[in-house]
Order: sequence, then structure tokens, then C-alpha cells
Amino acid sequence: MRKIGFSGTLDPITNGHMWVMNEARSLADEVVVFLSENPAKKPKFSAEERKNIIALSCAEQGWDNVQVVIVKGDYTARAAKKQGVHCLIRGIRTTADFDYENLIQQTNVDVLQGAKTIFVMPPRDLGSVSSSFVKALEGPIGWNWIMKKFVPGPAYHAWVLSWLRKEWETLWDYAHRDATAIAHADQWFAQLTGASAYGGPARHYHNLDHLVHGLCEIRVWAANTGPDPADVDIVKQAFWFHDAEYGHGGDPGALTNEEASAQLWLGSHLGQEMGDAAELIRATDHFQEASISHRLKDTLLSVDLAILGQDDEVYQNYARAIRQEYIHLPDPEYRRQRGGALAHLCRKAEAGQLFGNAYFADQYNERAIDNMQREMERLAAA
Repeated sequence: MRKIGFSGTLDPITNGHMWVMNEARSLADEVVVFLSENPAKKPKFSAEERKNIIALSCAEQGWDNVQVVIVKGDYTARAAKKQGVHCLIRGIRTTADFDYENLIQQTNVDVLQGAKTIFVMPPRDLGSVSSSFVKALEGPIGWNWIMKKFVPGPAYHAWVLSWLRKEWETLWDYAHRDATAIAHADQWFAQLTGASAYGGPARHYHNLDHLVHGLCEIRVWAANTGPDPADVDIVKQAFWFHDAEYGHGGDPGALTNEEASAQLWLGSHLGQEMGDAAELIRATDHFQEASISHRLKDTLLSVDLAILGQDDEVYQNYARAIRQEYIHLPDPEYRRQRGGALAHLCRKAEAGQLFGNAYFADQYNERAIDNMQREMERLAAA
């Protein structure tokens, strides 16, 4: 079989779709993905964006025999025949799926004189994975880590950037800004999410995931405690910038990461009142924290430490990411330094001082103690 087609809206493409495409690759020399452009479905990404995401996802797997075609104003089965594709492949997860897909394939062949369809059944772990399932994950704390398990890397990256973009536009009130102010804010969004900051390839923990998690924590904290909206914005501003600069402090006299990030924020000229967020950024520096007094300090520090109280899978991923960020340290030295830091944090948690904000203490303190104690045990046993 020379060519086989696979069709869908693929918004986003999932690991289930990737599995079906790989099955198609085992049956044909070339796979043609027919990407439906259907505005009625109100996709998150444009057809061109989805085409690029699919291409990047295939490249990530080393697949060089997959082509993507955008179908505009035509039936997929008829468009497939025009491309020399006489057979389509579809994944079937349930008997309801089969009944529906069988009706579609009968229509394709009998009414449209289009391509025929073969059906394949995905493995059990992908049986419930669909675009609608993935979309429904967005929102609650930790949604990004869950989504990451069900979509290829490029799709996840695009989704997270889209989510962060909405958060950024809301923070800076794009709806009421002029074009010049929006262009200025756009430049800073690109810088913060790009390779020189949270999107950098060496950012294993202080990265886009960390940004998403913290902003979700701030959103949920605000929804549950009802703070002044202006204070919520200040905490968000500080969190966006608090780890923007990373890797400083190696040379004598160099700025700390936190001070460099505070200076970056002050130089952005994004807001009219910049001092509050700058002080909060500086408060994330353990050496400056005690000397900084600010009404929102405990909130930002609690947001930053909330990762310690997540479920076991997320915490272990966090611990591995921290090890990668300190990959330059030999194992014995890393275990010594990491163990000492965890012991210090654990003592603070046991004394009820880890989370200065009562809301976060109630949510995460006990779990943080358990997580850190287990990690210390693993470090000691290594």
C-alpha cells in the first residue's frame, strides 16, 4: 500500500492520534494527514498552526514519511482520492465509535465515491485519549502535568504557550491598551517565554511548567480567599519575573538571580507602580528574605514553594528536574547540598513556618513534609 490517509481536526493532536499514525506507517510507504479546517468546531489553533504542530510532533519521533494537507471546503474522503489516497485509517476505542465511524465510511464510499476506511484499535492506555478529553483537563492546579502525559511535546508546548498568552493578556488588560502598549507587552511575553528565560533548553524546573503551576496557584488562592484584585496583579507580576534571570551568582560581585530578575522587571516599564513587585521578587532570595517586609511576601513565597506539597508523581518529577538543573554537581556533593536544603525546609514545615500564608499551609504543609522526608530517605540510600 503506497499511501494511507488519516484525518481529523487534531486540536490538539494526542498520543492516541500519534499511535494511529504510526500504525499507518507500518502499513504504507507514506501517510497523509488530512487536517480538517472546520470553523464550526472553534478550534484553539488555526489550521496552519495545527499543521506545524503535527509536523514538529512527527519530526520529534524521527518520522519522515508523514505529509500534512489542510482540507478546505471538501469532504475528507473525496479530498483523499484527489491526493491519490484510496484508503483512510481510523482508531476505534468503543463499540459506539465503530457504529459512528462505520456510518461515515459507508457514506464516504457509497455517496461520495471516496476513500475506503480501515479500523485499528489502540492499546488500553490510549483507549480514552481524545482531543476533547485533553481539552477538558485544562484549568485546575496540575492540569499541565496531566496533559503532558497525553500529547506529544510540540502540542504540549503550543498549548501551554497559548494558556500563558491568555494569562498575560488579561494581566496587562490588552482589551483597553493602545497598539503601542500591546506591542511592548508582546515583546516581553516573547522574551519571558523564550529561550533566554523560562523557555530555555537548560531550564529543567524553573521553566514554563513552573510558570503555569505558579499562576494556577495564584488564581486558585485568589478565588478562595478574595484578596484585593490589585494585590493579585502584583503577585502575578512578581511571579512572571521572579525566575526570569537564572544562572547568575557564579562570579564574585555578580547579581543574584533574584536581584537580576528584579532589575529586569524594573527595566521592563510594563507597569506604572513597579516597586511592590520588585520587592517581592527580591524576597524569593533566601539571603534577602528576612530583611524584606511586604504584605504579600508570604503569599508569593508560598506560591513558589507549593510544588513541595504536590502528589507523589509530580513531586518526583520535580525532584528529578532539580537534579538536572544541578547536573554539574557530582552525586555525593549534590546529595549533601540537596539533603541539607531539604532538612532545613522540612524543619520549617514541622514548625509550621514553611508556608507563611495560611491558605497554602492548610493545603500543602503535611504533604510537603511527607514528600521531603521520602526524598531525603532516597538521597541517603543512594
